[in-house]
Formats: sequence, C-alpha cells, structure tokens
Amino acid sequence: MNAMGHPTKFKADRKAVTCFGEVMAELADLGAEQVRVGVGGDTFNTAVYLARLGTPVRYATALGQDPFSERIRKRMALEGVDAELVATSSDRNCGLYAIEVDETGERSFTYWRSHSAARQFFDLAGARQALDAMAEADVLYLSGITLSLFAESSKTGQIIDLAQSVRRRGGQVVFDTNYRPAGWLSPGQARDTICELMPHISIALPTLEDEQALFGFQSVEECVEYWCRAGVDEVVVKHGPRGAWSTGVGEWVEPPAIIAPVDTTGAGDSFNAGYLHARLSGASGRESIIAAHQLAALVLGVRGALLPADEPLPA
Repeated sequence: MNAMGHPTKFKADRKAVTCFGEVMAELADLGAEQVRVGVGGDTFNTAVYLARLGTPVRYATALGQDPFSERIRKRMALEGVDAELVATSSDRNCGLYAIEVDETGERSFTYWRSHSAARQFFDLAGARQALDAMAEADVLYLSGITLSLFAESSKTGQIIDLAQSVRRRGGQVVFDTNYRPAGWLSPGQARDTICELMPHISIALPTLEDEQALFGFQSVEECVEYWCRAGVDEVVVKHGPRGAWSTGVGEWVEPPAIIAPVDTTGAGDSFNAGYLHARLSGASGRESIIAAHQLAALVLGVRGALLPADEPLPA
C-alpha cells in the first residue's frame, strides 16, 4: 500500500475500460481547400484504439439528435465501442472541431463546442444510471479535457467522486492531463481541479509540455515526483521524440524510430491506448511503452485523429 492507502501494483487482470468525455465531428484539412469529415475527441480516440487492439471498452458521453451525432453513433458501432452509457440531448448537437496542420505536422484546432450535448451530460435522463455503472468500472479513463467540459457548471466534483468510488472499490483510474487553456476559466482553476483528482488516480499519462505549462515543472523528475507524492501508483510522462519516462522503468524509453509527422493529432491519445492495452495484457512497463510508441508512430503518419478502420495495428 502507498501513503494514500491504495494498492501500489497495477492490476493486469482487470480488462474492461470505461472512457468518459466528448466525441465530436472532425473536419480534417487535406490541403487544396479540401476537408474530410470524421469523428474524434481525446478520450474517444483512446477508446477506439483500445477497441481495435482488443480491449473491451465503453464510452460515456452525451450526443444530440442531429446528423453528425448519428454519424458518431454509427462509428461507435463500427469500432465496437459500447454506447450503453451515451445519453441523448433533445435540444443540443454534438460539438465540432477543425484541424489545421503546419509544414512540420504540428496541429492547431478551432472548436465549436461551447453548447455541445456532452456538456449537458449530468442533467440528462439516464445520467444517474450511467454514473452508477461507471462507478463499477474495472478501469475508468479520464482526461483534463473531460474535467474542463464541466468546469463552468461545477460538475467536476461529481467526476472526482466517481474516480474516488472506482479506486476505493479496487478499480483503476487512468488520467491524461491533456491541458488545453481555452477549456478553463483560468490556469488556477485547472490546477486546483486536477490536484483534487490526483489522489484518486492509479495511472497518470501526462505530456511534459502540458505539465510545464500548467504546473511550471522544470524537469521530468520534478513532474514524476509531484504525481507520486499525490498517491498515483504509476506515472508515464510523454515527451515527443525524446520518448517516455515511466516510474516502472526509471529512464527514458525512446521511440524505435523518429519519423517526420504528417499530423500530430491523436498521437498522445493512441500512445495512451497502446500503453494501457499492453499493461492490461500483462506487459512490463518498458514493453508497454514500446507498444505505445509503435501505435503512435502510425497515427503520426496520417491526417486526423483516427487511422483508417482497415489499417493493421502493431501486434
């Protein structure tokens, strides 16, 4: 047991993952004034890759009754992502975002999501039943974006309570900081909310740049120490071409090869899925990071958050 009274060994016998967040319609820039309409969202991208890798996964969110929401429901069915925990809003649509990519493959986003159905989740019929089901999750996957969706409505406390319930009963809570300043009223609000959640997290999968922007960390060691002091069992810090640093390995694990990215959208989300799937399958920390790098490398080579459905994934 660690200082917070939680088990310190990650349980590889708990297979099913429940992801909570927002999935949106995606406009991916293909150049020459062309765009591709798809779907995406940080926790949803991770859910899709988990499902493709063979991990049973449910997704909790709210959608509307608009054509794009219907497109999302069909995509969830196609990907084998369980939609039992998806609530429906009668007066809101799904969110929308557009991706623009520069010559280095780095992406920027424009969002239309301030009144999306997902933000209404806690007020919709069926939300209570969904939350009760989520509290029984073997593994609950959240992100900083999940928290930011409800920051203005003070619903984040219910998410923290949910994480506490999962971990208290022996489940695992996995979290990616995924800090996006525009989603919060202030950096202080983001820090306070994430710090309140920290003691209930089993595995943290932050990106060093996000941690530096939010907490001012000067090194990966400082970042890892902060998360561990909060009671997190396992910390994996992502840092682009440098690779990832894990408490389970104690050193940097570099990608097998450095590639020039076509589009960085979804790379971190796919890394998280590759890592989590491998760990749930009993792989070591190093093996799991290598698997995560391999999947993320494929995603860096395509435009948009999701690989084509028929793209083979690393074994």
